[in-house]
Amino acid sequence: MTAYYFAYGSNMNPLRMQARGLVWHEALPARLPRHGLRFNKRAADRPLCAYANVVYAPAETVEGVLYRLDSTMEVAKLDEFEGTPRLYSREVFLLETDHAVIPAWVYIANPAVIQQGLLPEAWYMQHVLAGRDYLSEPYYQRLQAQPAHPVYEAPW
Repeated sequence: MTAYYFAYGSNMNPLRMQARGLVWHEALPARLPRHGLRFNKRAADRPLCAYANVVYAPAETVEGVLYRLDSTMEVAKLDEFEGTPRLYSREVFLLETDHAVIPAWVYIANPAVIQQGLLPEAWYMQHVLAGRDYLSEPYYQRLQAQPAHPVYEAPW
């Protein structure tokens, strides 16, 4: 059975998805209307740093990558990487593509791990920016202008 997953953070990088052993058959540009991208999910192992999150914002739209996963088993793999249910919850939203509206899994940070005033790390933003082919130019430019925390090194 096919499952769809909407990536708006570091998983927009298809190479990151491959490195995590996730299998998908298609990746499409998609939009989550009435939501905004925030870097307010506190990193569990680096408390001064943030990861991406989406929040309800009626006048905004989040752009990202809609992956058609090989099976629903891939969602269980994603849960492990996202720390579900402790760090993120997984919910179904309707995603807009150029040709259809598709229900997909979206990870939302749990309130206990949200903290304002944090920055993502530079290595993390490189993964986010690797989704360029799936994003509009104005949205990509906004991501590129996002300040990043230079202190920590890449964890690989």
